[in-house]
Amino acid sequence: MPALLTVSRLIDAISQFMGKLSEYMVLACCLISAANALIRYSFNYSSNGWLEIQWYLFAFIVVLGAAQTLRMNEHVRVDLIYGAVSERTRIWIDIIGLVVFLIPACIFLTWLCWPFFLSSYLQHEVSANAGGLIRWPVKLVLLLGFGLLALQGLSELIKRIAAVTGYIRIDTTYEKPLQ
Repeated sequence: MPALLTVSRLIDAISQFMGKLSEYMVLACCLISAANALIRYSFNYSSNGWLEIQWYLFAFIVVLGAAQTLRMNEHVRVDLIYGAVSERTRIWIDIIGLVVFLIPACIFLTWLCWPFFLSSYLQHEVSANAGGLIRWPVKLVLLLGFGLLALQGLSELIKRIAAVTGYIRIDTTYEKPLQ
């Protein structure tokens, strides 16, 4: 179990780094958006490339930040049962959800994204918009994002198994959204 927990901590560190990178991408996106608006209204000039880089960054933020969201236990969940059961039951719900749904889905989506990315890369696919950007980076981030989310799912599974066996204690506190 110590070796698996070391692997889990390594995956957590990667997810945390990508989450921090996503935070800086939010800043970059805001700056690009403001600069684009300033140039458009001041000089009556714009480029589709500036608009596309913003949606690329939004994609990077969401997809690369997903693993960090899972690591922090801030992801969306169906709380009909989760909030009303014991901590041990919550851990088992997490284990089943990770093994049956999250990890297989992420592996499958990573597998599906590989030819999608590779085709775009080999064809040097470019946006159909005038002044548009190359497409493969945004397709690559899908591949990386689902792969990273699968890895973070594995990390969470390791931690849940360690908690069930009494090796570690984890916080399963779930704060129900205020709605």
